[in-house]
Amino acid sequence: MSIRHTAKARRGAAAVAFAVGLLVAVAGCGGNGEESPDADSSQQSSEGGKSGGDSGEGRGESEAPEQEETIAELRGPDEIVLSISSAKRDAGGFVTVSGAVKNDGQKDFYKTAEWRGNEKEILGNGHSLGGAALIDNEGKKRYYVLRDTEGRCLCTTGITAVGAGETVPVFAQFPSPPEGTSEVEFTLPTFDAATVEISPSE
Repeated sequence: MSIRHTAKARRGAAAVAFAVGLLVAVAGCGGNGEESPDADSSQQSSEGGKSGGDSGEGRGESEAPEQEETIAELRGPDEIVLSISSAKRDAGGFVTVSGAVKNDGQKDFYKTAEWRGNEKEILGNGHSLGGAALIDNEGKKRYYVLRDTEGRCLCTTGITAVGAGETVPVFAQFPSPPEGTSEVEFTLPTFDAATVEISPSE
């Protein structure tokens, strides 16, 4: 073969190789173009799943926590409020009154020592709700806060102040009135009295 024919053959082979490479490149572009809708669809499906999860989580977050029902409210001095949420009769022969003291005023409240009443045994044990009592008007009996063997009340203790806007949970335990007594009057020094309903033991 002559040198001229050899050069032509090489140029022809190079042209064929270039054409094949170009076709492969075009096919590759076409493949990418065909794959992108599937990728978008997959991404949308994934995002859709996330969106559903977010909406579920949103519903959970939007649900307000359950708040305890107030069955009685006692007003005290300087915008102090005692809200009673329950008065439950226990199987052991007690009635536990639970609630919270809130300071609705703009200043801190310090007159909590009066809540312990004036009995010497209670006075010796610091700040407490020891002055609270249940009054059974029908049975004409008054029930005072229970005490342990050392004379300390079975009630909230140690409240020396209630800050402005602060809410403090409280409780007090009393001897249980007769089973037929469903309503009693709750009293605490410096507060108005209020009638509360005793719920049965569970």
